[in-house]
Amino acid sequence: MTVKIRPYQTSDLTAVLDSWEISTRMAHSFMTDEFIAKERINTAEIYIPNTDIWVAEIDNEVKGFIALMGNEVGAIFLHPKFHGQGIGKKLMDKAQQLHNELQVEVFKVNTIGRNFYKKYGFTLLEEKLHQPTGQMLQRLIYSTTKK
Repeated sequence: MTVKIRPYQTSDLTAVLDSWEISTRMAHSFMTDEFIAKERINTAEIYIPNTDIWVAEIDNEVKGFIALMGNEVGAIFLHPKFHGQGIGKKLMDKAQQLHNELQVEVFKVNTIGRNFYKKYGFTLLEEKLHQPTGQMLQRLIYSTTKK
């Protein structure tokens, strides 16, 4: 298996949206089909054009990505088939190379995401309510200066 982390290209859009949707459905079972459909459009039209995106290309196919808004991890999604193989870590390592301190918000019920961030070294800053879903969000921080 060959893994390459590279900058996003517009030709990656469908693959990025597909990895986003399959991962979102797995980690966020509380989200409705209607909410996911709306967010897929928002991801393509609002989030992607306004973030710094790096993709995980596995054997020449895009299977995941990380989207950064400055030092904020707006999204990190990887096709579930590739979980646990160090690819998500490679995406996060790229973000960490670009920014010494990273912050991210993750739904409290998203144990997959929370476990990933904990293993990487993120710590809890605060919890708050996500109004559109009624779910609790955790804001986490990672800093190379803490080590």
